[in-house]
Amino acid sequence: MILPELGEAGQERLARGRVLIVGAGGLGSPAALYLAAAGVGRIGLVDFDRVDETNLQRQVLYGTADVGRMKLDAAALRLRSMNPDLVVDLHPEAFGPANARALVTAYDVVIDGTDNFPTRYLVNDACVMARTPNVYGSVFRFDGQASVFAMPNGPCYRCLHPEPPPAGLIPSCAEAGVLGVLPGLIGMIQATEAIKLITGIGEPLVGRLLLYDAARMKFREIGLPRDPACPVCGDRPVITELVAYDQVCAPAPVGQTSGRDMTASELKAWQASGRPHVLVDVREPREHAAGAIDGDVLIPLGQLADRVDELPAGTPIVAYCQGGGRSARAVALLRELGREAHNLVGGYVGWRAS
Repeated sequence: MILPELGEAGQERLARGRVLIVGAGGLGSPAALYLAAAGVGRIGLVDFDRVDETNLQRQVLYGTADVGRMKLDAAALRLRSMNPDLVVDLHPEAFGPANARALVTAYDVVIDGTDNFPTRYLVNDACVMARTPNVYGSVFRFDGQASVFAMPNGPCYRCLHPEPPPAGLIPSCAEAGVLGVLPGLIGMIQATEAIKLITGIGEPLVGRLLLYDAARMKFREIGLPRDPACPVCGDRPVITELVAYDQVCAPAPVGQTSGRDMTASELKAWQASGRPHVLVDVREPREHAAGAIDGDVLIPLGQLADRVDELPAGTPIVAYCQGGGRSARAVALLRELGREAHNLVGGYVGWRAS
């Protein structure tokens, strides 16, 4: 409160502030901690996942004692221990078209802590339609980005990337890896922007995309103007309703197969009936050691082209990875080589939850 730019009035605005964090993972963890410490009055958390041991390298809300617990339960306990006056709203559900608009409208600022494109586009579109600021952040290996979208006369995420990428084109952090401290830094930048938006101090990252290279310890900034032809925030928007973008990003809708996709229940039916198949894990050995499906064969994706002859000819192949991205690329490769192959939708995570 001794900061002249903030003062008692600014602290009171924080106490009345409401921030929704979509995703209580690598980005959401540091953002939530620092917002709670700053005195934000209400924080909403949207997540439906459980704490996994592999999360602990970057998701600083959790400890080893939390492994196996619902993330929201562990997060609420930690945040309330830091700030007993904090109101924590728990939303143990997927952020989807049915609830996105209501969730976004109930808060002053949204922090996008998502790790997948379908939800990222949905967060963006909901924020634009509700006119709620969207504090964006993303991380990949050693690189991070941050900006503020959906502000008056400012750009949105679609001004940067108009359409989602094809399925499997860009691996997730679980597949490609991320330097553990990187989400912490980007998440703190997101918390900083949220505090500035709530209190009205400083100059937010509107119309500017902040890029960070952790390997070289370099920051740079590029201008990002609003695109008048943007399909959602442009002068003549063509996207006026929220849709589920997993239909765009995924090979097939969840629960259905396209001929190359297979659900966990379908694989279990194959196993129960004794139908011949080869189950191939295309993850890395360390991932396989942490948990795998019984009866599989481990062939990392990078070795698959050279080791395909190890798989019996004429037998259907079911490929899986952690979430379905790498195995989709594996199936495409196998089919190019003339093999019958199917991708396990949702990967090992989906299998374990089924």
